[in-house]
Amino acid sequence: MSLAFVVVFVLASFLGAEIISKVPATLHTPLMSGSNAISGITIVGALVIAGAAEAPWARWLGLAAVVLATVNVVGGFLVTDRMLEMFKPRDRVKSDNP
Repeated sequence: MSLAFVVVFVLASFLGAEIISKVPATLHTPLMSGSNAISGITIVGALVIAGAAEAPWARWLGLAAVVLATVNVVGGFLVTDRMLEMFKPRDRVKSDNP
């Protein structure tokens, strides 16, 4: 692994944490919902890299990337579904006694 890769990874991690910390709490769920498409692209990229890798450690790393990106996508959709449930109208219970 080259030093440039490590430097870019560390800087991206700090930048991402700084940007996310500035997002208001009311926007975290919609932001997560919107980032599911990006995680879907991550899954495709991880599959391509894992399939093209020749070294066994690279295949395991690709498998880990696929699993983690899939967990992120599924979790994002579950949170989005739960958020959308809050906006559905509640069914009113009809009582037998008028």
